[in-house]
Amino acid sequence: FGRCGGCQWQHLPYPEQKSWKERIFAEVLERARVLPAEGMLSLVAAPDEWSYRSRAQFKCRQTEGGFVMGFYRGGSHFVIDIAHCPILEPRLNEALERFRSWLAASPTPDQVPQVDVGVGDDGGVRAVVHVLGDAAAALGVHLKPLAAAAGYAVFFQQGRKDSLHQLIGPPELELRVDDPSLVLGYGPGGFAQVNLAQNRALVAAVAAVAEELQPRRVLDLYCGMGNFSLPLARRSGAVVGVEEYAPAIDAARSNALRNGVTNASFYARTAEGAAREFPGDLVVIDPPRTGAYALVRELIDARPAHILYISCDPPTLARDLVPLCHGGYRLLWSRPYDLFPQTYHTESVTLLGRR
Repeated sequence: FGRCGGCQWQHLPYPEQKSWKERIFAEVLERARVLPAEGMLSLVAAPDEWSYRSRAQFKCRQTEGGFVMGFYRGGSHFVIDIAHCPILEPRLNEALERFRSWLAASPTPDQVPQVDVGVGDDGGVRAVVHVLGDAAAALGVHLKPLAAAAGYAVFFQQGRKDSLHQLIGPPELELRVDDPSLVLGYGPGGFAQVNLAQNRALVAAVAAVAEELQPRRVLDLYCGMGNFSLPLARRSGAVVGVEEYAPAIDAARSNALRNGVTNASFYARTAEGAAREFPGDLVVIDPPRTGAYALVRELIDARPAHILYISCDPPTLARDLVPLCHGGYRLLWSRPYDLFPQTYHTESVTLLGRR
């Protein structure tokens, strides 16, 4: 800590981290003049401030002193060699140690710039090894028996996500949400929240909104593999999920089938235009860090009764809320969630209703 660029707040005791996150989040929305005093709800703290992160991207570099593997130094592409990271789930630290040893002894350690490793609720470990040039064949021969002995699933990626190919092991990691439990699988290149326990808290909040509103039709934008869509489907007439990444839509359809959910349909397309094509009385949006400003006018024109906005970036959330609150909506409540202890990042759930 202090050299690695991953965490910013390890010097703060966790009670102070919670206090500052709640205060900063409220101030961002108050400056935008969109948050009524009674609408700010208290932060949902993480149950574990350490050992919570279920996914990591390990950067790799072959140097004169040997093979290094860890994270970038802040503001640079210099790799800080990490022996153990305290915010990683223990199986990720174990995978870090193993891959460092495996790759250092491989025939092409200088051809691996990154290894993405994730763990699931099912105990599975999956790695995506990024490979340069024509090193995949020799590296595959070296890694396959090692990964088999460790019980790891390993994939190679040579460029964009569409270059992913399987070396060994099942493609899906599994996570569990909702009550009774839904089992959701997602493949390499797909998205899942890094804090699995807090993801369940987010899903519970979204499900509670649906139970209260009893929507006839829900539009879930940026739906991924159905993390919110399938719990919502249990509590509404029908759900339409939209996601641009086609493999995630394949996973969402598979997850609906395996969990017996029959009132959810999924479309691989951009979020733009979906609010007009699939009108719903509740629209759920969970955009990337850049927010959903391009969709705001469409949402105002589509006039859903309620909008539920899940955000991972308070400034872009505030930016997007301003035109919505000037375009016929009022902010009913907003609650921050701490999915990223030891960092300044904050997730949130915000509910808006038509005036």
